[in-house]
Amino acid sequence: MHIRAVQPDDLPLLQDIERTAGEAFRAIGMPEIADDEPFTVAELSRYAQAGSAWVAADDTDRPVAYLLAEPVDGCLHVEQVSVHPSAARRGVGRALLDHLAGLAAADGLPALTLTTFAEVPWNAPYYERCGFRPLADAEIGPDLREVRRREADHGLDRWPRVCMRRDVHRPGHP
Repeated sequence: MHIRAVQPDDLPLLQDIERTAGEAFRAIGMPEIADDEPFTVAELSRYAQAGSAWVAADDTDRPVAYLLAEPVDGCLHVEQVSVHPSAARRGVGRALLDHLAGLAAADGLPALTLTTFAEVPWNAPYYERCGFRPLADAEIGPDLREVRRREADHGLDRWPRVCMRRDVHRPGHP
């Protein structure tokens, strides 16, 4: 497995990864999440063109997971990370997060942030194992609050959500 930037030919595959990975939500009583459409090819293309989209690819260079990020409150925000079930539980998601943390550190950014479901085992509990911590309300910046508002407008607050942060270590800093 190797991590590389998303290429135009990858975009439909990313949608397939998202749809397939989302099926796990159906089994835990969240069919609305499973049925939610992935980003459009145009949306994915914008992330790729901005240099904010990466894939974990197998030995044949076929994507098995992807991560999208964007700047939020001076940090790199994980907008989406999805792993195809055939590649799950192999450290692929963690490798993508570690890759992003390295990029953030190299750019002098202090942290990664994300929002996720608080009670879904492969969401907040998983991210805690990957070095993220829940943010107290007072720690949530204005841009991250706007992310949460958009999520609420999309209906995601039907289930408990949490904002999380993973500090990164910049070169030359402890």
